Formats: sequence, structure tokens, C-alpha cells
Amino acid sequence: MAGRTAAAGRGGRDQRDRRDRRGPTAGSGPPTTAPPAGRWPRAPRLPEGRGRRRLLLALALGPALLTGGLALWLLYGSAWLRVEGVTVSGRSVLTERQILDAADIPLGDPLVSVDPGEVERRLLEALPRIDSVEAARSWPHGVELTVRERKAVVVMVQDARNGEGEGDEDGTRGRRYAEVDDEGVLFGMVAERPAGVPLLALDLAGSPSGHRFGPARMRQEAVGVAAALPERVRRDTRTIRVRSYDSITLEMSGGRTVVWGSGEDSDAKARSLTLLMKAADGAGRFDVSVPGAPAASGS
Repeated sequence: MAGRTAAAGRGGRDQRDRRDRRGPTAGSGPPTTAPPAGRWPRAPRLPEGRGRRRLLLALALGPALLTGGLALWLLYGSAWLRVEGVTVSGRSVLTERQILDAADIPLGDPLVSVDPGEVERRLLEALPRIDSVEAARSWPHGVELTVRERKAVVVMVQDARNGEGEGDEDGTRGRRYAEVDDEGVLFGMVAERPAGVPLLALDLAGSPSGHRFGPARMRQEAVGVAAALPERVRRDTRTIRVRSYDSITLEMSGGRTVVWGSGEDSDAKARSLTLLMKAADGAGRFDVSVPGAPAASGS
């Protein structure tokens, strides 16, 4: 009896040892040991390799794409940033309507769609009177146009029937005046001669230099002379007459004349003429063809 009892005891211990090695049995519940104090469960790990890079890229680009989409909608899709008006400054002869028509900026279009360079090109092509122009967007609803018009330094008589005339001052029916700026550009036509602007007369018939250089070159020489004149002298000059490359003459009010010679050294000649007119106030003929040795005569 004592032997069976001892064997039974050993058997019980062996079964308990085997259960301890296998761990808890089904239904025995979770272990009672708690995680260390102050530690949180570990966060799930991001995917490795290509999947990880894609996820990071999506997280980085998401806000940017959202912001970009919103910006595009504001610029092109919304009614907030659209052209409501065009302002013009700097004009003097041209009308605002002429400039707006040539600029051709549709009202109601998105302001961002207005190309300032293209607007400037249209204006310069359509309106030769414009020397330069700057177009700029004025956020949130406008476009600003700043123009600078050409200024005439001489005018030429134009015959509506026969084209460019010889510069006669006989105002006959059908004649108009072509305005020429300091670069020799014919940019406008007017019915009346502008005050204070000399008339350019090209009398090149029979002139060897006229055939050699041509009317365009002769016109450019005369323009250089007119641009060099002091403002007071230019206002007092009635006609700049060109007979050849070396024969340019100023015909001034009161019957006075100025022998200019060629268009070379015009700045020096203009300075000599100013001093000579002060020194010989009552003279009727001035010669500055050699600016270092000017002369005056007559009364």
C-alpha cells in the first residue's frame, strides 16, 4: 500500500512537470505577468523597401498636391482673379479707346492668362506712334498699360494723291503732314503742322549725293540736325532744307538763315550757333558749317 501511494505521488509530480514544460493549457487564460511599468506597446513598423519609399513619397506630396490644386483653381477656375478693368497712362495724342482696342485684353478672362509680352507686341505693331509700352498685371482684377509716345522733331508734307512731297509750305487741299521722330521713323499723320516742329524739305533733284545716299539717308541726316538743336532754336526754325549731303540749311523766322553744312558734328554746331546768336543778335545769316570758326553777317 505504501508503495502504491509513493508511486502515485511520483506520477502526479511528473505530470505537473510535463505541464510546466509545455506551458499553459487551453482555457487556462492569459499569463498574469504585467508588462514593465512606463513602457507602451511598440508601433507597427513601416513597410520595407519600395513600399516604404512609396508611402513616404505619398505622405510628403499629399499636402503639396492639395495646395497646388487649390492654387490652380483660384487662378483659373474661380471668379475672384479675373480681368475687370484695364488702365492706361502716359498717352498724349492717342486716345484710350485706340490703345484698348489694340491691346485686345478680354474682360472676364483669368488674370493669369494675360501675357504682358504679347500685349506689348500687339500695341507696338498696331500703333506706330507708341515708342515703348509696358504691360503689367495688377492683382487681383486689373491690367496696367504704360505707354510712351514718339515725339516729332520734324514733319514732312505728304500729298494724299502722289505720296511724299518735297516739303513745300503751300498748304494745298489733300496734303497732310507726316511726323518723324529723332530716330527717323515716320510714325503718324496729322492734318495740321504741329507748332514748334520744323518742316523737312528734301530738294535733292540733280544732287549727286542724293542719288548716292538716297532720301532715307538724307532724312536721317536732317533728323540728327533737328534733334541737336536747342529747344528755343528748334521752335524758331521754320524749315530744314536739304539739297545734298553737305548742304543743310535752317530757314528761321524773320528771314534768317543758318548754313549748317553736313549733319556731322551737329552737337558742336548747335553749341556754336547758340553762342553766335547771342553775340550777333541782329544778324540775318549764320554759318556754323565749321563749328570752330562760326560766322555771322547781314542784318
